[in-house]
Amino acid sequence: MPDADAGTIPLANQRSAFAVPDDVAYFNTASLSPMLHRALDAGHEALRRRAAPWTIDTPDWFSGVERLRGLVAGLFGGDAEGVALVPASSYGLATVARNLPIRPGETIVVPQEEYPSAVYTWRTCARDTGARIVTVRRAAGQGWADAVVAAVDRGTAVVSVPQVHWTDGALVDLDAVADRCRQVGAHLVIDASQSLGAMPLDVTTLKPDAVVSVGYKWLLGPVGRAYLWLAEQHRDGRPLEENWIARAGADDFAALVDYRDDYQPGARRFDQGARTLLELTPVAIAALEQIHEWGVERIAAALRRVTADITDRLGAQGLVPSAPANGRGPHLLGVPVPPEARDGLLPALERAGCHAGLRGTSLRIAPHLHVTPDDVDRLVAAVAAALHGGS
Repeated sequence: MPDADAGTIPLANQRSAFAVPDDVAYFNTASLSPMLHRALDAGHEALRRRAAPWTIDTPDWFSGVERLRGLVAGLFGGDAEGVALVPASSYGLATVARNLPIRPGETIVVPQEEYPSAVYTWRTCARDTGARIVTVRRAAGQGWADAVVAAVDRGTAVVSVPQVHWTDGALVDLDAVADRCRQVGAHLVIDASQSLGAMPLDVTTLKPDAVVSVGYKWLLGPVGRAYLWLAEQHRDGRPLEENWIARAGADDFAALVDYRDDYQPGARRFDQGARTLLELTPVAIAALEQIHEWGVERIAAALRRVTADITDRLGAQGLVPSAPANGRGPHLLGVPVPPEARDGLLPALERAGCHAGLRGTSLRIAPHLHVTPDDVDRLVAAVAAALHGGS
């Protein structure tokens, strides 16, 4: 029967696709994703090939990254020419901060308790430009978008927001924020590290200035591979570094001593040095190919069913996620834990072979398609043990 959320056949549990042992119940994708078997296989093959460098030809320095660029563009909903390959979200954000026009006295708007890499980047940018950071706090019952929109005015230079808050999955209505940014002429920067691959995102509709995402969370890829998408008007800016492979004509190795000032087209000038990452790029490609095969809407629908079940089961114990179902992403829960239970919570989870994270005063639960009903049973039982002082 078609899934109403995804508009297609529901996606079944995919435990067999992941390298997760049967005795592990893993709910911490928001920190570091489990690996796919096909990604591990791709990594093993990449290392074997790297061990024989005489088999690596000039086109191999370019073909893999262009395949990867196209796969990433498909998740952003944009064009491959707008994708830069970077090592971390902080690198991407620093690139954006370097290239946006920000004047003294203007404001940079960020939500309260935003991910540290974004906060540190914009703090440094504010010091360098004479701008001022505005940290948005929500009133009780207020959504993030309403709070952000209220803080944005004609003096706002940049609004930097996630698609979901990293601590509890609370949604940010990007359509509303994007509309407000267009009204006042502010630049919109989105950190999709906690949502890209698990929720749809369409830059052609939102029209942000930039989007960044790490690759090792919901994109199921390796650490050290991240992504930056830039709107067309920002693709001729100044990169953080100058490297040979981003220059025009770089595929002519014999002519590399004929130095050139022009870059490869699109956002490629912003690619990191050593972007080819011969050992990691095949792993990232394999992971993104699998995500495309599953379909992001189907992934989101499947994860929504899992988090709804967890919500109901924990609700029977008096634990309620901090964000309501219609105000959070389908894949991420933040569940406040009573103070008397916090110290014993992670040990109780560990004894049950469960893995989740504590962020502030909440248990952050972040499943992926490998999570089974048995995993949920173990999670709920372990939380109950912590609440009631059991073992």
